[in-house]
Amino acid sequence: MGDSTQLTGWSGLVSGIGHPLLGPDHLLFLLAIAFIGLKRPSAWIIPMLAIGLGGSLISQFIPLPDVVAPWAEALVSLSLVVEGLIALSIAPAAWLLPLFGLHGFLLGSTIVGAEPTPLITYFLGLLIGQGVLLALVCSLSQTVITHLGEQGRRLGAGIWMGIGIAFAWVALID
Repeated sequence: MGDSTQLTGWSGLVSGIGHPLLGPDHLLFLLAIAFIGLKRPSAWIIPMLAIGLGGSLISQFIPLPDVVAPWAEALVSLSLVVEGLIALSIAPAAWLLPLFGLHGFLLGSTIVGAEPTPLITYFLGLLIGQGVLLALVCSLSQTVITHLGEQGRRLGAGIWMGIGIAFAWVALID
């Protein structure tokens, strides 16, 4: 995103919309919700968005130390593994909420130090970008699960877990 102290309101909004959609680990995290099979998926949208935005707000007051950054990105990547475990019914779906907070924290930490206007528009952009994608993913969730079948869902969970492990490995060795 560049120097967050030089952002305008418009660039904050565009960055907020684009960041979760252009970061592959964040995008895959949002897309994986489609094959988890949440009961009442639309009921999860507002809590997930609120916790993600809360994580972004917390990052403004508790900055991410540089020494922790590689580990944090690895944790975000490992959230794909947890989603695979949720899809396989090994882990509870409620684990999505703290994972959303973690993603929000890291998305918010990219704009630490910005002036209030771009900061507010960045958060608005995050809310819009993630909200639209979550609404789409949640509305298609049952269709995706029906289309994939149980074997396809398990295969998808395994692939997601493999991608998460690969991303975590790259974050740690890079």
